[in-house]
Amino acid sequence: MMQQIKDEVHDLRPVQRAIRMAERWLLERQHADGHWCAELEGDTILESEYIIYLHFIGRLNEEKLRKAANYIRSKVLPQGGWAIYPGGPMELSASVKAYLVLKMAGDPLDAPHMARSRQAILAAGGVTKCNTFTKIYLAMIGLYPWEGCPAIPPELILMPRWFSFSIYNMSSWSRAMLVPLAVIRAHRPVRPLPPQWNIEELWADHDIRLPCDKRTFTWRNFFLAVDVYLKFFERYPIKPFRSLALRRCERWIIEHGRLPGGLGAIFPAMANYVMSLRVLGYSNDSYLVAHGIREMEALEIEEGDTLRLQPCVSPVWDTAISVNALHEAGLPADQPALVQAARWLLDKEVCRPGDWCVKHSESHRYTEPNKPVGAWFFEYHNELYPDVDDTIMVLMALNRLQTPFDREKAAAIRRGLRWVLGMQCSNGGWAAFDRNNDKWLFTQVPFADHNAMIDPATADITARVLECLSHFGFTRDDRCVQRAIAFLRREQCPDGSWFGRWGTNYIYGTWQVLRGLQCIGEDMEQPYIRRAVAWLKGVQNADGGWGESVRSYDDPTYKGIGPSTPSQTAWALMGLMSAGEVHSREVRRGIAYLLTNQLPDGTWREEWYTGTGFPKVFYLRYHYYRHYFPLMALGMYTRRCGHPLPPVPRETQKSRALEQFYKQPGLYRRVARIRALAQLGDHL
Repeated sequence: MMQQIKDEVHDLRPVQRAIRMAERWLLERQHADGHWCAELEGDTILESEYIIYLHFIGRLNEEKLRKAANYIRSKVLPQGGWAIYPGGPMELSASVKAYLVLKMAGDPLDAPHMARSRQAILAAGGVTKCNTFTKIYLAMIGLYPWEGCPAIPPELILMPRWFSFSIYNMSSWSRAMLVPLAVIRAHRPVRPLPPQWNIEELWADHDIRLPCDKRTFTWRNFFLAVDVYLKFFERYPIKPFRSLALRRCERWIIEHGRLPGGLGAIFPAMANYVMSLRVLGYSNDSYLVAHGIREMEALEIEEGDTLRLQPCVSPVWDTAISVNALHEAGLPADQPALVQAARWLLDKEVCRPGDWCVKHSESHRYTEPNKPVGAWFFEYHNELYPDVDDTIMVLMALNRLQTPFDREKAAAIRRGLRWVLGMQCSNGGWAAFDRNNDKWLFTQVPFADHNAMIDPATADITARVLECLSHFGFTRDDRCVQRAIAFLRREQCPDGSWFGRWGTNYIYGTWQVLRGLQCIGEDMEQPYIRRAVAWLKGVQNADGGWGESVRSYDDPTYKGIGPSTPSQTAWALMGLMSAGEVHSREVRRGIAYLLTNQLPDGTWREEWYTGTGFPKVFYLRYHYYRHYFPLMALGMYTRRCGHPLPPVPRETQKSRALEQFYKQPGLYRRVARIRALAQLGDHL
């Protein structure tokens, strides 16, 4: 039967028409300077915390409060409260803050949506059951006692970098949020709201003690005992290192926050930056605070009578994926729009040191000190925090194109590859922003309940690195590739799927791994790969598409279950096609789903969140995911069906010195590494 299907002659004309329509839609939305950037949508936590932030710094006005409240009100659940993703249940912390903002905006307490939300909040435990960040924000405006908030000792910044509780063993985003928050927590400021805006009706009880584990001897309970000691220490008048720690924190905050883009270029860190400087005595008119306020205002989106916030912006990410998708779908490598995008991407390369140097340098201690490295970040500006995922996506995009500045492009690729190779973790995988950022103990401290305290290696990024390395001559014979494959095999779930850290969820992770393994030359008939193929086929929906709710992060029994979406359908299709299933019934049904659901203007509709910020805590809707991933899948299908399209350039040879390096032990290996990377640079 399968042989009969393979022997059939397929009419690719509908697919090609869909591709041309999708290409036209995407090209029409390219900015004049060559880049793409769509809205990045989060939940109402953003608008709620923005209103609290504006009140704290003295810049809240009635117009912004009214418009933000209009947006928040539009997201209330029928049963009361607010969810953190479409179709999700009421989330307590988001609901408490949203309720507060609506009360500030004048919504009467007996209004149906307020009464239902109040009842839902109380049923979930009330204010005392909120997460740490919510309690601290409420404490800053006089609605929660500081004694009920976990201590965040600023003395952490004095810890040596090798120490387990150094700030450089936090994830980059947690570091950017918590260093300024430590300053705020140490000073315990209060900018009270008017009495009529209190939320006493949301207190189910007045027990402000931090919840402990039921078992007596756990690390969390140990750190809760430490928290009690730290709070006693805070009340003690003599604090030998507090003044020094606060000065170090202030210097760190200023050094990291004064650059274009703001601190970490993400909403919570940027808000904490401004508020911490205000606590330290800086006025709104000072250069540093004014800069931070402008960067925060750049995240606002006013539409009609509403105001909403983006958590950050995604131009480098959107541009790199758009280039890859358009070329995969058949645009020539020297197409002017793609060349213009390449120019824009090259201008966004960052070669200056950042926080990544702390751990990256450990892997390059004996390597060429005079050879530069380069990388790319996610946003318009974020020079101190480039990341592996954006860098490898940009490297693949640049490699696909032919430009008048190919010499400059090749040099940037060399620098980017050096950086990525140095970011491989000791376990063989790759993480997002740091190397070996996996100190599990840090996740047990009381202020770590945002579920993103560390940045360990993940299967999705590791697999995409393998796909990237395949563009430049790396194969399964290379030691770095072998270690990465071993990591991926260890990370596989018993049912054959892989967890997706940065996209929702197991569909995303499984697609990435299958594609990365196929590109790097792994035998796709191996049993562990066939289990993954069987899992993808088994979760296909009746309409031919694939979908998975972010609920699978809370309960893995929901993995692969959810309404079909264009982006997740495209991911599953690319995973199956990478495993040699291009002629399978499942792939055909998936392609038919994309063709059937394409809109007349060439794009697709997708209301569900398929991006991930912090699993279980914060999710995202990338407004272009619905478009460039289906376009990429349709292009991949056309290629795999034998239609002549411009080839994807790939190196066929690599310097032998690099291969020899991985065979050398000890000191000989270190010397060989220097020579190998130097020769690799010459080869590229």
